[in-house]
Amino acid sequence: MPPYQHRTVLLNEAVEALALEDDRRQGIFVDGTFGRGGHSRLILQRLGERGRLLAFDKDTYAIANAASIDDARFEIVHDSFATLAEALSARGIAQLDGVLLDLGISSPQVDDAARGFSFRADGPLDMRMDTTRGMSAAEWLATETEQKIEKVIRDYGEERFAFQIAKAIVARRAVEPISSTRQLAEIVANAVKTREKGKDPATRTFQAIRIFINQELEELEVALAAAFRHLAPHGRLVVISFHSLEDRIVKQFMAGKARVAQPDRRLPIRAADLPQPEMKLLGRIRPSDDEVRDNPRARSAVMRIAERLAPAGVLQ
Repeated sequence: MPPYQHRTVLLNEAVEALALEDDRRQGIFVDGTFGRGGHSRLILQRLGERGRLLAFDKDTYAIANAASIDDARFEIVHDSFATLAEALSARGIAQLDGVLLDLGISSPQVDDAARGFSFRADGPLDMRMDTTRGMSAAEWLATETEQKIEKVIRDYGEERFAFQIAKAIVARRAVEPISSTRQLAEIVANAVKTREKGKDPATRTFQAIRIFINQELEELEVALAAAFRHLAPHGRLVVISFHSLEDRIVKQFMAGKARVAQPDRRLPIRAADLPQPEMKLLGRIRPSDDEVRDNPRARSAVMRIAERLAPAGVLQ
């Protein structure tokens, strides 16, 4: 396994947001993205003897890393956090006391040129978080229509030159296969007419293709819904996002659960029968200046926290 250094973003803040205190230390928690295990290891330090932690990851390197944790309270699942509901059902788990989702791509994945995520180093154009299944970025670009490539780059990369980039990709693949990250980065650089200061022109395109190949936004929506359904009263949902597309989904989901439709004031409805919010928003946290200085990749992180409320009539 490559010896890449990985710094867990918002490590202490995220685990503290799960509120592992008193009786909750004996609860059941989920780490939806094990990565290199920073959050999981700290959660295990704070869990009680009867506590339990179920972690997920699609990356085979992450699964291998998790094998080093010798703890009966811990289990790793080699799959997406979108399979949360199925995993809980298979283990007879009905309720969770907390769910942590650390979204996006990890430093080891970016820094390993062989994974194909980075435009800064040449490598095979793969981009799959789970290299044991699914279609690579190179395979997708070789067969997809120009219109679909344009839509993916525009929607998932928020790239205003999506049309020009898609057209250039299709033109190049007619001449030779696009199989390396350097090839794709050069195609984008030649197609993009202006560049944002300090940002490589390929940034948005690589982000877009990676998100699409791994179905990141679709899986996030599935995972949020499953996490909410399985949270016990006062259970916490903690989500760390790294770009606006992710954060928008998380923000809207939490806000929707914290908001209730107001009935017509003219209707004779008792206060006890009024609709109640299902979640309480507990705030948004960004990395400190010190963390960003020590780990520049943390600068775009946003962590949102919400708590499941008990249904009306249930004793607190």
